[in-house]
Parts: sequence; C-alpha cells; structure tokens
Amino acid sequence: MKIIVHNLKMSLDYTMDDLKKAVCKKIRISEKYFNSFRIVKESVDARKKPNIHIVFSVVVEIEKEIKLPSSNDIRVLKDIPSKPIIYGDKKLNERPIVVGSGPAGLFASLILAQNGYKPLLLERGESVEKRTQIVNSFWTDGKLDKESNVQFGEGGAGTFSDGKLTTRINDRRSGIVLDEFYKSGAPEKILFKAKPHIGSDILKEVVLNMRKRIIEFGGEVRFNSKITEFLIKDNRVSGVKVNHCEKISSQLVVLAVGHSARDTFKSLFNSGVKFIQKPFSIGVRIEHPQQLINMARYGEASKHPRLGAADYQMFKKFSDRTVYSFCMCPGGVVVASASEPETIVTNGMSEFSRDKQNANSALVVSVGPDDFESSHPLAGIEFQRKWERLAFKCGGGNYSAPIQKLGDFLNDRETRKLGGVKPSYTGETVFSDINLCLPSYVTASLKKSIDFFDSKIKGFGIEDAILTGVETRTSSPVRIVRDDKLEAVGINGLYPAGEGAGYAGGIVSAAVDGIKIAEEIIKTYSNKSLD
Repeated sequence: MKIIVHNLKMSLDYTMDDLKKAVCKKIRISEKYFNSFRIVKESVDARKKPNIHIVFSVVVEIEKEIKLPSSNDIRVLKDIPSKPIIYGDKKLNERPIVVGSGPAGLFASLILAQNGYKPLLLERGESVEKRTQIVNSFWTDGKLDKESNVQFGEGGAGTFSDGKLTTRINDRRSGIVLDEFYKSGAPEKILFKAKPHIGSDILKEVVLNMRKRIIEFGGEVRFNSKITEFLIKDNRVSGVKVNHCEKISSQLVVLAVGHSARDTFKSLFNSGVKFIQKPFSIGVRIEHPQQLINMARYGEASKHPRLGAADYQMFKKFSDRTVYSFCMCPGGVVVASASEPETIVTNGMSEFSRDKQNANSALVVSVGPDDFESSHPLAGIEFQRKWERLAFKCGGGNYSAPIQKLGDFLNDRETRKLGGVKPSYTGETVFSDINLCLPSYVTASLKKSIDFFDSKIKGFGIEDAILTGVETRTSSPVRIVRDDKLEAVGINGLYPAGEGAGYAGGIVSAAVDGIKIAEEIIKTYSNKSLD
C-alpha cells in the first residue's frame, strides 16, 4: 500500500528520524511497517520569520492495508500502468534531423533515439567542452566567436545559467525531464526540491552525458554544423544544407534553434515559413549582496546551512507595463552573453553551490508589437538589436558593459565610484548612463517599481546596487506558427520546437516541448525502415 503524505512541517534542525516519526504520527502506524520511504517534495516556508520550516511531502509504502485518518494531507497512491507506445505507420526514408542542441533539441533527440528513430542532431556551435573554453576566452579577451558563445553551442543558452528547473506548466512530461536529467548525472535533489536547479558547473556534465546517451541509443551528434538553407519543395521539407555545402535529406526536421538564432529565422522567413511577432521583456541585470537577500528572506535564520542562498521573484503591474524579476541567480555572476558583433547582452549564471558574493536578477519591463515600430514579423529582433548596439556604444565600443549604481540611476546622475556592491560581470565594465541604452518608457517603469520591490525585500532599493545593461533575451521575439500536428503551418515535416520557436520559456518547458514533438513523430511515422 502506497501512501502520500503532504504538509509535514519540520524545524530547520530536523533529522530523517524526525521526519519518519512525523509521518508515523500523521498516518497512525509504526515505522516497522515501512517497506520504503521517499521524499517527493521539499520546500521552505519563510512566511513567519523567525519561525521557518522545511515542508515535505513523502511517499511511504507499507506492508499491509490500513484505514487512513481522514485528512486532505493523506491519500492512497495507486499505480497507473504505463501506456504502450503506439508507433505510426508512415514510412520514413531517412532518419529525422534535429537542429539545435538546447533543451528542446536534446530531449527530442533523446526520446527519438530511445525509440529507434536514430536522429541526426546538428549543432552550429561547439561541444560543451570546447564551447566552455571559447566562452571563457571571450570573457577574458573580448574576442567574440559568432557561432559558439553563450547563446550557441551544445546545451543552448541554459548551459551558462543557473540551470533552473522550475516551470509554470502542468505537464506530466516535466517529470520525465527531471528523471532524464537525473539519469544523466544531475543531483537527486532535483527530483523533489520545490525549486530545483542544477547549476552551470554540473549542467555541463549533464549535457555531455545526454549526448553520450543519445549516441548509445543510436543517434548521431555533429558540431560546427550550421544550417544555412532549409530544403523545402511543394510545401514539404526535404532536408537541410549544412555550412553552405553539404545537403542532408530528410522528410522530418525538428527546428529547436533557440531564441537567438536570428540568421536562421531570417532564412526560414525567406523560405516561406510563417512567423508572427511575440511580446517579450527588456531591462537590466541588478546585483545586491547575497547576504542582504538572505536576511530579507530568512531573517536571523539566514545563516542556517539548510537554507543556503535565498532567491526571490517579484512583479509589479502598472496600467501599461509589467515590471518583474526574471532568472534570479542566487550567489551567482552576471555574464557577457553576446552572439552578434558590437552588441552587449547580459544574462545570469550560478553554480550548484550558489556561493558567490552577489545575487543577481534580470529586472525587466514588458514590451510588445506596438513598441517594435514595424509590422514585419521579425521586427522584434531589430528592436532587441537596437538596444544591444546602443549598450555596446555606452560601454565604450570594446565589449565592456555599461554599469550604474541604482541610486544614481534613480536620481539621473553619473556614477563616479563603486559603493558596497562590486559588479560580478564576466567581462570589463564602464560607468555609463543606463537611460541611454534602453527606451525611456522602460527606464521610467523600472524607476517606478523600485519602492514597491523594496517594500517586499528590505534593502532591494539600496543606492549601491549595481545595474548592468542590457538584458534583452528574456524570451523569443517571434513565434513560428504551427498546426495541431505541431508542424509549421503549410510546411509538412518541419516541427518548430522550444523557446526559439515561441513555445517555451525555460529549460523544463523547452524540454517538454521537444518531447511533445518526438511523441508526435513517433505516433505518425514508423521506425522499421531505419533498422
């Protein structure tokens, strides 16, 4: 008999024996009857400082059938038999091609490979090992590699992030994503933490192991393989051209290129693929001392080893705009993330330990088609590019990022020296006026929001907080329109997937979308001709 027990509140100093005793008390049975005991969710309840609790849900299996106490926190779990995979009967002449090795591409490839479809995964950038060296070199000497950088390469943009695995979607496939990450070397904690993360250091190993598993299951992975043309004839994809020369035939192409593949979007648009504009957000990275965030969230308990680095998530809706924090990186750094020459793009990154001095987050403002100054479907890309280029100029034109203290930004004055917060940016920085590299309605909204955010997190509005410009790649500025079979409208065999295509907003949701695409292919096409 399997029982799930929710809402088990434990002190910060609990032991596993304490937790088991709490379960016994709640379901009124002795621990001696336990066959197994497993934590399925763990979260922090810090609403009533200093009385902070760790809250658990656990699944316990017991030897005998018992009558459970009447409680909304307790219920019997029944095994749900897995549904057999039904393979389609349409013949495949060639193996499927997957373009891009971010979460959507990796998971589409993995599921296809596990089911005998032998996918070919093509990535324009380098392997994660070489890519890490290239990115570190850019951060050191400012020499940008346009094909392999923070945006492009094995693992996608998420490789140089906090590796957050939180998601707002309610999809059974989210569990598959966490399980496959765990099988590929992610910490077991991701399976039950309420706010799981892998960290950029461990995520690199996980991505490498996923590649190995795709190959073990019969797939192939190629790097430095940029798609320069999509072969489309009679409203059907027939393959791709790689690096302007090699033609690879396939009747199925999964397009999982990420939100920064601007040249690929242009090529697809010119090939007749239907795009629409999509809203996103732009702003800055804001940095505070991590200890300030810890104290604001946890009070005097903030030094307890069970709590670790605190995070936050905030938003404020005004009549015309929404300002919110995004991709918050506790104990992390702000990273140089450009993918085009003469642009500044920022992002945030944390390692698994989250033990760096600063906390950073994107602080961004919603923008949409009315702001793009054009009805062209790709106008959002030009909007992003405009502000990235202005940030490059504000930084002095050498890939130094413009920075400004929050107090100076709010009072429209020049920053002359740093205060208590030192910028963590992975490249060089220069004092500049953030107002010059963002739209006036964005900076005005940011300024209006600070007092409200400071009321939620005491100290958020400190004068010495550092703003680094600019954050523009919060999500894709386009959506590739697809039909109910998940194919691009009007083009059979082309499957837009993940964040770049406009159907996801983070690692897990992008991976889930990749799985959906793979499942659609499996239920439509046979793998027998690929043996």
